[in-house]
Amino acid sequence: MKKFLFLCLLLFLIPTGCSKSVRKADSGGNKPLIYEINLNERADDLFKVTLRVDDLTEKNAIYQFAATAPGTYQVMDIGRFVRSFSAFDKSGNELITKQISTNQWQIEQPALVHEIRYSIAETWDTPVDSNRVYPMAGSSIEDDHVQLMGHCVFGYPTGMQTRPLSIKLIYPKSWETGTALRHDKNGAYFADNYDHIVDSPILLGRLSKAELKIKGSRIEIYTYSATDKVKSADILDSVKEILQSAAKFMNGLPVDRYTFLFHFEDVTFGAWEHSYSSNYILSEESFDRQKDTSIPAMVAHEFFHVVTPLNIHSEIIEQFNFVEPVPSEHLWLYEGATEWAAHIMQLRSGLIQLDNYLNRLTGKLKTDDHFNKSMSLKELALQAYSPDGQQQYANIYMRGAIVAGLLDIRLLELSQGKRGLREVINQLSRIYGPTRAFSENGFYDALTQITYPEIAHFFDNYVKRANPLPVSEYYAKIGLKHFPEIRTGEDKATSGFKIVLGADEKFIVAGVDEEAKKFGVLEGDAIVGFNGQTVNLKNIGPLFAQLKKLEAGIPYELTVERANATLNLTCEKINKEEIKRHVLEIDADATPEQIKLRESWMRNI
Repeated sequence: MKKFLFLCLLLFLIPTGCSKSVRKADSGGNKPLIYEINLNERADDLFKVTLRVDDLTEKNAIYQFAATAPGTYQVMDIGRFVRSFSAFDKSGNELITKQISTNQWQIEQPALVHEIRYSIAETWDTPVDSNRVYPMAGSSIEDDHVQLMGHCVFGYPTGMQTRPLSIKLIYPKSWETGTALRHDKNGAYFADNYDHIVDSPILLGRLSKAELKIKGSRIEIYTYSATDKVKSADILDSVKEILQSAAKFMNGLPVDRYTFLFHFEDVTFGAWEHSYSSNYILSEESFDRQKDTSIPAMVAHEFFHVVTPLNIHSEIIEQFNFVEPVPSEHLWLYEGATEWAAHIMQLRSGLIQLDNYLNRLTGKLKTDDHFNKSMSLKELALQAYSPDGQQQYANIYMRGAIVAGLLDIRLLELSQGKRGLREVINQLSRIYGPTRAFSENGFYDALTQITYPEIAHFFDNYVKRANPLPVSEYYAKIGLKHFPEIRTGEDKATSGFKIVLGADEKFIVAGVDEEAKKFGVLEGDAIVGFNGQTVNLKNIGPLFAQLKKLEAGIPYELTVERANATLNLTCEKINKEEIKRHVLEIDADATPEQIKLRESWMRNI
């Protein structure tokens, strides 16, 4: 899912989501599917799409809309948003069509088709009963801008997923367009195939633009800001060092052009990465607070996806199934290793100090404690589309990154400080690359072959199985002490329950302390109100800041949903001994060997 989501109370931003489909160009020399969208007509929040195609056969009789999209790990069923669908012959006569499933329309005489026309609603403002499309992966039509996601707007005739696409967008002349797609002399955008257009978001409208070059690669930033508070130049200033750090970490950038698309309005949802671009939905109000910390961290994560999965991916990612969601078990690599890289690269380039890095690691360890410890990273990946998997999905950015960090230390130990996970990932990029997929089932063996036999045991224990992670043991190898918990002997007021963001953007109680159960809060409750105010993504920060300030014994009202009922509960914070968890610090008695390995760990080898 590629997505960044709040883990409430802990205030962690979690990236979505996120392995991308890696496209293969059509090799048959087929002419493109020619699409046209009139964006001058925006009042009804509908995309009016015309497809011109005149070589359909019975094999292409079904028009397919996406059931999901790479990296979202959610069922989207874009067919839900289709409002009209028609096919016409060369003379303009309408042909018989019928909807045969949520995402499929059948054409009775495909050989006669000359044009297909349909209208499809934007996902942002269109209410649905379930499976709301994440805003950073959704479509939006407003008076002064449009966010166009390929899977939300385009479909394809079955059998033609690999056909190239020519896309003409009609929009106001004053608008700027941001996308990684290239256009021809007539202004039509070109996509190698359907996977490519899904992999290439488009932001149009009243945008600002900034760009720079890093080691020969052109970086573009396009920004929509509702009140013009945020400019692309501001973002560029905040992320320039991160991008330069990433280039050093990757030994150069594997793309000649990369496009950042930023959308600032009234709420922060996070980001969604693509092979040559990434899309961010953030709050204008909190930009000043985010620009120095969370925005660079998000950019570091999303930008590293030019390595995983663009250059390192399995055949499931390369040959993405838009009809039936099929997960890849290597989500730990696509997202966990990417999240690890996003932070370790900052440490190794000097953008953050060791204590800052360890604090971030502590946060991930503490957050991991609130998820299902019996679910392995492999199981989490394979269940990502299920309700249970969705509840646990965010932990891929916690446990996944923790495991990647442990793997890095193990590789450094086995190589005597000569090669860590960074070096192995860069090697894998050279072995595979954008057009060569690894085997979904054989990757662990392949990775073991280029490293050490012991690495097979590592994957067996900590990726395929959910064995307790050897955090203390491994960080001791580099002269760092890990304390699972430290009792302070001092009381602190606490709510007595933990909350995570679950499916459909509801805040779910993930655990309740014994002392707090008397107030009636149960694990699994969805918190929908606090002191009479509705709880949502827009106000969760301020509301829980109010809760944090309350002293023990002061009553407050919590509204929860449970088994289709709404309950008002009177709660109080409780005094409880403060326990510091997952404390990491330098071992003053570290041996010369431990210190030497730490020095290797803290630099790009």
